[in-house]
Amino acid sequence: MALIEIKVPDIGDFADVSVIEVLVKVGDTVKEEQSLITVESDKASMEIPCSASGVVKELKVKLGDKVHEGSVVLMLESGAAASASQVSVAPAPAALTSSSPAASSTNKSSIPTTSGSALIEVKVPDIGDFKDVSVIELLVKPGDTIAVDQSLITIESDKASMEIPSSAAGVLKELKVKIGDKVNIGDFIAVVQGQAIASSSSVAAAVSNVPSASLASQSPAVSAPPSTPPSTSLSGSTGLQSTAQMPSHQPGNALSASGFVPHASPSVRKFARELGVPLEEVKGSGIKGRITHEDVQAFSRAVMQGAVSTKAQQAKGGGSSASGAALGLLAWPVVDFAKFGPIERKPMSRIKKISGANLHRNWVMIPHVTNHDDADITDLEAFRVLTNKENEKSGVKVTMLAFLIKACVATLKKFPEFNSSLDGEDLVYKSYYNIGFAADTPNGLMVPVIKNADSKGVLQISQEMGELAKKARDGKLSPAEMTGATFTISSLGGIGGRYFNPIINAPEVSILGVCKSTMQPVWNGKEFVPRLMLPLSLSWDHRVIDGAAAARFNANLGQILSDFRRVLL
Repeated sequence: MALIEIKVPDIGDFADVSVIEVLVKVGDTVKEEQSLITVESDKASMEIPCSASGVVKELKVKLGDKVHEGSVVLMLESGAAASASQVSVAPAPAALTSSSPAASSTNKSSIPTTSGSALIEVKVPDIGDFKDVSVIELLVKPGDTIAVDQSLITIESDKASMEIPSSAAGVLKELKVKIGDKVNIGDFIAVVQGQAIASSSSVAAAVSNVPSASLASQSPAVSAPPSTPPSTSLSGSTGLQSTAQMPSHQPGNALSASGFVPHASPSVRKFARELGVPLEEVKGSGIKGRITHEDVQAFSRAVMQGAVSTKAQQAKGGGSSASGAALGLLAWPVVDFAKFGPIERKPMSRIKKISGANLHRNWVMIPHVTNHDDADITDLEAFRVLTNKENEKSGVKVTMLAFLIKACVATLKKFPEFNSSLDGEDLVYKSYYNIGFAADTPNGLMVPVIKNADSKGVLQISQEMGELAKKARDGKLSPAEMTGATFTISSLGGIGGRYFNPIINAPEVSILGVCKSTMQPVWNGKEFVPRLMLPLSLSWDHRVIDGAAAARFNANLGQILSDFRRVLL
């Protein structure tokens, strides 16, 4: 048995980095490549692996210490009699032992970060504990010039959607996936002609697990075999691959849809992935808010006990708050439907999952009130029919919804609080009038937006509505065509019904629901006469609008629809 000094290997161009985590204690039995400590610079955090197997006899560092290349981390009792140089240097892969001048022993701090101009395979990086996730969007096409970290595809699991970045810069020669394909970590997704560039954090993490090429070149005994292929995996706890395939994001970064990168070491990230814990939702108790193993365990226990629920659970409807437990309600019933008869399970469409989560939030957070009224559109309907006959050759069919949009704009100008949004304790009044209209599509409800409706005529609005509705049905609406609405109309006129309570589309404060018009007897002061009546359902946010204002809004809208000349006033 021999005592061996375990030292900090070449960690790149970093000096005096802080020890932020000690992962072992005296008496522990450790294996080769097991992480011993975590260090952090101003650019990245990395784990320092053990270069031998044995029992920890003495720790030479503690939290807050500054270390650099060659610093003694601990004393290890091992049966292997290894020299100091062999102990602190492990075999390096062929990908890091190139004959490039940057890998020579005269420049130990430099690391080759490019693989030269060549065809490079881009693969799916470590995306956490996800398997067979669907490709829902292709963000580039062959021939495009792409940069490192540029998003190539979007994938979606039952918990989150995320973009997969490129680990290489150059020209995209070929995409190996298409929409609907299932991918996993390591799957081949694209071919890029150019250079694979590892970011500083990725390079530092890789070097912390293997010695640099410059050190490996000093001794033939520790160099990689010549026959080692370029794609040989780097040894170490993070399992990073060769420079040409190394993802530029640290594991777990893609899981944060908000773009926030949780402050945690690689070992904590791995531990969180194993438990299925979203790190961006965990509050760290370590130095500078760093997330520790104990924080992950505490969060996991809280979720299991129903004290908290993850954002994914809330969006999916399976968390404690969605089931009613957080509100003090009975738990949602769990039923084995198959025991009562044949069933068929089908996954909800992406649009329904996204819109469902938004509708749930809006219904719970906005105090809705709905006013119901009827508008006499007898004369307006006659004018609409006449307009369509006169413009039959133009191919533009005018619908009642187009007149409704113009009537709503005129009413919004008279009642500006209905065209506002609540921002904290401030009310934002908008001087533009973008009207959204709900469109029924095979995949679910979508809301295209007519921009600047106040400056457009009924014919122009009708034409634009037809184009947007077709795009919605074909699934070709762009995000810009579905955002920026100040007021929304949900029309069921072509289907039926009488009244309903439409849900406000936040951050708007009101929405108009319209049902099928019917002929009804109306008293004109002398007799009952048949009139075409349109049911109106106006939902409004009671934090911003009161009942009197809502009643006046509906009354004004009804007057305009009964005599459309009022829109000119």
